[in-house]
Amino acid sequence: MRKVLIFLILFVSCNRSSNKTVYNFKTHFEKSNGLETATYQQTIKFYYDLAEVYSEVSIKSVGETDSGKPLHLVTLNIDKVFDFSKIRANNKRILFINNGIHPGESDGIDATMMLFRDILQNKIEAPKNTVLATIPIYNIGGSLNRNSTTRTNQNGPKEYGFRGNARNYDLNRDFIKCDTKNAKTFTKVFHIIKPDVFIDNHVSNGANYQYTLTHLFTQHNKLGGDLGNYLHTDLMPKLEHNLAKKQWNITPYVNVFNKVPEKGFSQFMDSPRYSTGYTTLFNCLGMMIETHMLKPYKKRVEGTYELMKSMIEIIEDDGEQISKIRKTVLKKLYNSKSYKLNWEVDTTKNTILNFKGFEAETIKSTITGFERLKYDTTKPFTKKIKYQNYFKPSLNIEIPSAYIIPQGWHNVIDLLKINQVEMHNLENDTTLKVETYKLTRYETRKMSYEGHYLHYNIELKTNKKNIEFRKGDYIIYTKQEAIRYILETLEPQSVDSFFSWNFFDTILQQKEGFSPYVWEDKSLELLNNNPKLKEAFEHRKKDLSEFNNNWYAQLDWLFKQSEHYENAHMQYPVYKLK
Repeated sequence: MRKVLIFLILFVSCNRSSNKTVYNFKTHFEKSNGLETATYQQTIKFYYDLAEVYSEVSIKSVGETDSGKPLHLVTLNIDKVFDFSKIRANNKRILFINNGIHPGESDGIDATMMLFRDILQNKIEAPKNTVLATIPIYNIGGSLNRNSTTRTNQNGPKEYGFRGNARNYDLNRDFIKCDTKNAKTFTKVFHIIKPDVFIDNHVSNGANYQYTLTHLFTQHNKLGGDLGNYLHTDLMPKLEHNLAKKQWNITPYVNVFNKVPEKGFSQFMDSPRYSTGYTTLFNCLGMMIETHMLKPYKKRVEGTYELMKSMIEIIEDDGEQISKIRKTVLKKLYNSKSYKLNWEVDTTKNTILNFKGFEAETIKSTITGFERLKYDTTKPFTKKIKYQNYFKPSLNIEIPSAYIIPQGWHNVIDLLKINQVEMHNLENDTTLKVETYKLTRYETRKMSYEGHYLHYNIELKTNKKNIEFRKGDYIIYTKQEAIRYILETLEPQSVDSFFSWNFFDTILQQKEGFSPYVWEDKSLELLNNNPKLKEAFEHRKKDLSEFNNNWYAQLDWLFKQSEHYENAHMQYPVYKLK
C-alpha cells in the first residue's frame, strides 16, 4: 500500500511538472533573423505571456476598434502599480508608445516587444521613475489585412499590414475628428494615461540618404514657451547625442518628395489631426520615429529599439524638469490673453545640418521620356544644408473666459466630453451678451480627404449680441487642462477646427428663401422705406457689373438686408464670453 501511495505522489508530481507552461520570449522578428514582423495574434499573445510571468507588466483590453477586435494597453512599472492616478501621485513620468498606426510601418511593433522583455529580464536597466505604456498595435484592422506588395518603396519585412484601417481610414489623420472607434478609444486611453512624453513609431517616405533613423518632433514654436524651448534646446540635442554615442546617426525627418534634400527642406508641421499634434494640445512632449524605408528591416527595428531606450534614459535624467515645465506652461496659458494659431514656415530663420546623403542626378526616364530623379548610393556625401525648423503663427486670437455651445450640437459635445473637457449646463433659460462669428467667406477642398471636404481660407465678421440660451446649453470655461484643445477645435479659423472638419456644415445652407414674383413687390417697398439701403443698392449696381447684370443676385442681396433673412445662415453656433 505504501508503495502505491509513493507511486501516485510521484505520478501526480511528474504530471504537474509536464503541464507547466514554458514561455519562450524570443519574438517572431528574432526567430526570422530580422526578416519578418509579428502578426496581430502573435503580438497580443506575447504581451499576455509577459504579464503571466512578470508581475511588473499589465495588459488590458481598453475599448473598441473598427475591426471588431479590442484595443489593448500594456503597462510596465517596476513598482507593479497600474492605476495611472496613483502612478502620477507617486511622482513618476509616463512614456506612452504607439505602434502600428500604419501597420505596414511595423518597426515599432517588434522593437517595443523586445524593449519590454529586455527590461523585465534585466538585459537593460529598468527605469526607476518612468512608467512605460504602449498600444501594441493601434490599427488592428490594417494589421489583419496583411500583404507583401502595398509598401512599394519599403525594404521589408516580408509581410505587413495595410495603411487603411477596417473602414479604410488613415488613423493618423483622425485625432480631432474621431470618425473611427479606434480614435475614440485612443482618446480615452490618452486621458487615462496623461503621458509626459509620447512616441509614435513610423517608417519614412520621400528621399534617399544615409540615415536609418530620423526624428519628427512636434514643432517647437507651436508647442511654445518653456516646453517648446526644452524640446528644441535640450531634449532633441540630448537624444541625438545619446544615439551618436551608440553609433546611431539621426537627422530630422526629411520632408521632401521627389526632390533632393541637399537643396534644403522644412520641418513637417504636425497640426492636431496628427498624433503628435493632438498630444501637444495637452502639453505632452511628442515625437515620431521615422526610420528610412530603404534600409534593411532588421536595422530599422534595432534603431527604433535604441531610440526608445535613449528616450527612457533622458526621461530618467530630466524627469523632474519635465514635470515642472509642464505645470508651469499650463499656468502661463491660464494667464495668457491671446493664443496663436495656424503656423507657417518662418523663412527668416533656419538651422544648418551636416547632412549625410547620396549624390543624385536627373536623367531621362526610359518609361515616360520625361526627367526622373536617380540616386547613386555608391557616392555618399556630407554637406551643410538649410533646415527650416522655425515657424510663425498667421492668426492670433483673443482667449475668451468661456465658450457657449447649444446642446443640439451633440456630435461636437460628445468629442469634447471624451477629451475630458469640463463643461457645465446652464441651469435656466438665460440671455447673455456674447461675441458672435458670422462667416463671410470660406473655401472647400474639391477632393475628399479622409471622408471629409475640408474648409479653409475662412473669414469672419464679429459682433456682440444678446443671445437667448436654453436651460441645458453648455458653458465651457477656458481655464482648464484642455484649454489648448478647446481653442484649436472651437475657433473656426483654426486649421483643424471642428468647423474646418465639416461638423457645422448645416449652417452653410440657407433654409428659408423667397419666390421672386412675391419678393419683387416686397423689396420695392423695402427700398422705398429705406433711403440709405436704396442708395447702397444703386451704388452696388453701378460698381459691380456682375451684380448689375444678375437680377436674382440683386433680389437675393436685398432679401439678406431684410428682417426676413434667417439669423442661422452662416452664423457660427459657438459663442464667446469675454
